[in-house]
Amino acid sequence: MLSPQKAGNASDGQSDRQSKAEQMTVMTRRSVLWGAAATGLAACGNGVGNNNATLIDARVSSTVAFMHDTYPGTRDLSERSAGRLVMPLVTEAGLGLGGAYGRGALQINGSTVDYYSVASASAGLQIGAQQYSHVLFFTTANALAEFRASPGWVAGADLEYATPEQGEVLRAETLTSLSPVIAILFAQSGLRVGATLKGSKYTRIIP
Repeated sequence: MLSPQKAGNASDGQSDRQSKAEQMTVMTRRSVLWGAAATGLAACGNGVGNNNATLIDARVSSTVAFMHDTYPGTRDLSERSAGRLVMPLVTEAGLGLGGAYGRGALQINGSTVDYYSVASASAGLQIGAQQYSHVLFFTTANALAEFRASPGWVAGADLEYATPEQGEVLRAETLTSLSPVIAILFAQSGLRVGATLKGSKYTRIIP
C-alpha cells in the first residue's frame, strides 16, 4: 500500500503526463491547421480557382488594340515579329529609389502562349507613382527562343526603343532595324526622367 506522499507523487506524475499529452494534441491540431492554410495560400498563388489569367488576357487585348489604333506603325511590328510580350499595366512608385512590377502575356501570332511578370528596381529622379504599358517585339525566332528558354530574362542596355509618337518613322524602322528585340513604352503618367527598361527582369508565371 502506497503512503500518502507516494500516492500524491504518483498522482502528480499522472497529471503531468496528461497535461503533456493534451499539449501535444493541441500542437498537432495547430500544425494540421497551419498546413491546411499554407496549402490554401499556395493554391491561391499558383492560379488555382481564380480568374487572373482572364483578367490579364482582357488587359492585353485592350492594350494591343489601343497601341495599334494610337500608333499605327506598331501594326508592322506585330505582323513582322516572331512574337510579342505585352505588359498592359506596370506600376512604378518611389521617391529617389523605387521599384516597378507588372504582369502580362507572351503572344505568338496574336495568341497567348505564356504569362510573365516584370520586376525592376530604379534609382533617379522619380516622384510619386506612375503606371505605363510596354511591349517587347521579338523580331527573330532566335530572340524569341532565347527569351522563352531563360529562367529570368533581363533587359539590357542594347535594347532598342521605338518612339510611338512618330508613327510613320516607326514603320520605316521596322523595315531596316537589325535589333532582335524592340521595345515600345506608352500611356505613361506621372513624372519620370529617362524612361528605360534596362535591368527589368521578366519571369514566366502561372497567374
